[in-house]
Amino acid sequence: MADTRAADDNPFFEAWSTPFGVPPFPHMKSEHFMPAYERAFAEHDAEIAAIAGNPAPPDFDNTVVALENAGRALQRVDDVFHQLVGTDSNDALLKIERDIAPVSAAHWSKIRMNEALFARLDALQRQAGTLGITPEQARVLERHHTMFRRHGAALDATGKQRLAAIAGRLAELGAAFSQNVLADEQSYTMPLGGEADLAGLPDFVREAAAAAAAERGMKGRHVVTLQRSSVEPFLQFSSRRDLREKAYRAWIARGDNNDRTDNKAIIAETVALRIERARLLGYPTFAHYRLDDAMAKTPDAVRNLLNTVWAPARVRALADRDALQELIAEEGGNFKLAPWDWRYYAEKLRKRRCDIEESEVKPYMQLDRVIEAAFDCAGRLFGLKFKPVDVPVWHPDVRAWEVTGADGGHVGIFYGDYYARPSKRSGGWMGTMRDQERMHGEVRPIVLNVMNFNKGDPTLLSFDDARTLFHEMGHALHGLLSSVTYPSVCCTSVLTDWVELPSQLYEHWFEQPQVLRKFARHHRTGEPIPDALVKKLIAARNFDRGRDTLEYIASSLVDLDLHLLQSADGLDIAAFERDALKRIGMPEEIGMRHRPPHFQHVFSGGYYASAYYSYMWSETLDADAFAAFEETGDVFNPEVAKRLYANVLSTGGSRDPAELYVAFRGRLPNADALLKQRGFAGVG
Repeated sequence: MADTRAADDNPFFEAWSTPFGVPPFPHMKSEHFMPAYERAFAEHDAEIAAIAGNPAPPDFDNTVVALENAGRALQRVDDVFHQLVGTDSNDALLKIERDIAPVSAAHWSKIRMNEALFARLDALQRQAGTLGITPEQARVLERHHTMFRRHGAALDATGKQRLAAIAGRLAELGAAFSQNVLADEQSYTMPLGGEADLAGLPDFVREAAAAAAAERGMKGRHVVTLQRSSVEPFLQFSSRRDLREKAYRAWIARGDNNDRTDNKAIIAETVALRIERARLLGYPTFAHYRLDDAMAKTPDAVRNLLNTVWAPARVRALADRDALQELIAEEGGNFKLAPWDWRYYAEKLRKRRCDIEESEVKPYMQLDRVIEAAFDCAGRLFGLKFKPVDVPVWHPDVRAWEVTGADGGHVGIFYGDYYARPSKRSGGWMGTMRDQERMHGEVRPIVLNVMNFNKGDPTLLSFDDARTLFHEMGHALHGLLSSVTYPSVCCTSVLTDWVELPSQLYEHWFEQPQVLRKFARHHRTGEPIPDALVKKLIAARNFDRGRDTLEYIASSLVDLDLHLLQSADGLDIAAFERDALKRIGMPEEIGMRHRPPHFQHVFSGGYYASAYYSYMWSETLDADAFAAFEETGDVFNPEVAKRLYANVLSTGGSRDPAELYVAFRGRLPNADALLKQRGFAGVG
C-alpha cells in the first residue's frame, strides 16, 4: 500500500520542532500520508494487543488509561489529513481518502470488537462504584464501555464479522458521497455576461463574482458558483428571474444529476446498511440506535420538539408567502412565487417592513472587524487574548493566533481559514489538530475555524455570515477552554445534541448593540454603524424566520424519517423526499436546507445521521442559557460567564450534559425560550 520512498524525511516520523508544536505543513506532501498511516496502524495494533493480553487483572490504569494513551501516532496523522483534505484537497489527497476510509474503518472495528479488551472494560464497568475513581474517570470508563458495546463488542463472531464489513462499506460510501458533492461544486460555474446578467447585483456581489472568476482562470469575467456564499447573495439580489432559476436548480441538484457523481444509489445503500447495523445491535431502527446515546434518547422526543416549532413557523411562513405573492402582483408580475424567487422578494419585503436592506448593512460587516469582535467578546467573557503568530500554515490565506488567558499563560493556537476556494469543501466547521489533555503534563490545543466567505478587498460579510463566524468561534472556545485530564472527553467530545450549545450561544453576542456599535464600521469611512441602523437590524432579526425555520426542520424530519425505515428495499430517495415533504405540509415555495443528495451532515459520515435535529435541541438550551445573562442586566456578567466556563466550556464530555446544564442554570430548559427567540411565541 505504501510508497517506501516516502519513508525518508517523512515529517510524521519525527518530532515537530515548529513553534508551539504545530504541524510542519510546508514539509508535508501527499506521499507522506500512506506510509504514516501504515506505521500508525501497526503501532496502534501492538498497543491494543498489549492491553488486551495483559495478564494482570484489569484496573483503571492498565486498561482505561492505557486505552487513552494508545493510538497517538494515528491521531496525529488523522488530524492533519482530514483537515487538509477538507480545506485544500487535490487529486492525490482525494485518492488517499478513498483508499484509507475502509482501511481505517476495519482497523477501528477490529479494536472495538476485541473480545478480551471488552471483557476488561465490562468487568471494570460492573464494579465502577467500588473502584475509588474520580467522577471524570468514571465518565471516561462509561464512555469507553458504551462505545465498545455500540460497536458490537458483545456480538458473536458472525455478528462481529458482518458489523465490521458494514462499517468498512459505510466508510467507503461516506467518502464517495462527500467527493461527489465536492466534484459537482468544483465543476459548475454560471458565467454572467454583460450588464444585463448583472442586473440588480450590488457592488459586493459583483466583486465576489469577479473574484470567483479570477480564481478559476477567468479574469475580467463574473461567475456564480455552487458555494452557498455565492448562490444565496445572487438569489437575494439578482433581478434576472431566469438566471435565479438556473442557479437555484443547479444548487439543489448537487449529487442528483444522474451522472458519475450522483449520490442517490449511495444514499439507498447507506440507509440499508444502517438499518442492518441497528438490528444487529438490538435496535428496531437506526434512529433508535443513534438517539439512544444522545440527550434526546428517543425519536419521539426529537419529533415532539421539531413539531412544537414547526406549527408556528409554518403559520408565519405561509403569511410571508402570501405577502411576497402580493408584492409580485404589485410589480405587475403574473407568475407564482417559486423557491428561486423567495430571497429576492423577501429582500424587498424586508425594506418595506423593517426599512432595512442587506446592502445597507454589509458595508459595516468587514471580515477583519468581525474577527476582532469575536476575539473581544471572548476577552470580556473569559479573559482571552489573541495575538497574531508566525507559524506554518496549509494555505497562504490561513491566519494564526496564539491565545493566552487572563494570567498571560498559553491557552492554545487558533487558526482561521475564512475564504472559499475550489479545493475546499463548502460550509463552515471547527476542528482540532491537537486536543487538550493532562495525562502527560499540560497539553494545550491547536484549534481551527473553517469558513467559505467570498474573498474581496475588503471582504464584506452578510449579517448571517458574521453570525456564522461567531458560531464557529463558539465551537473554537469549546476546544480552547477545555480543562480535563483524559483525551476521550476533552473539547467537543460530547453528545451530538450538546455540542452545538457553545456555538449557538456565542452567536448571541454579535447581535448585541454594544458589540455592533464598536466593531461594525464602514469599510471605507471607518464610521460606526448608525444607531438607527442597529435598532432596525435588531428589530429585523426575526424577519423571514418562518422560511428559515421550515428549511431546517424539513431537513431534520427527512433525516429522522429516513432512519426510522425498517427496510430500504427499493428505496427511491426522490420519491421519499417528495412524500415526506407532502406529509408535513412543506410549502412548495420553500426548499429544504439540505436535500438528501448533498446532505453531507448525514451521508458523508454518521455523526449527524438521525441527529441533524441537534441544532434545534441545542438552540433550546442556548436560548435559555443566554437569558441567564440577560436576567442580570449585563450580557457580559462575570459571574454567569464563570458558571458557563465551569459547567459547559471547560468540561468537555467529562460529565452528563443534563447534569452540567442544571449546574449552570439551576434547572433544565423548556421550549418557551426557543419560541420567543425565533419570534414564534403566541403564534398558532
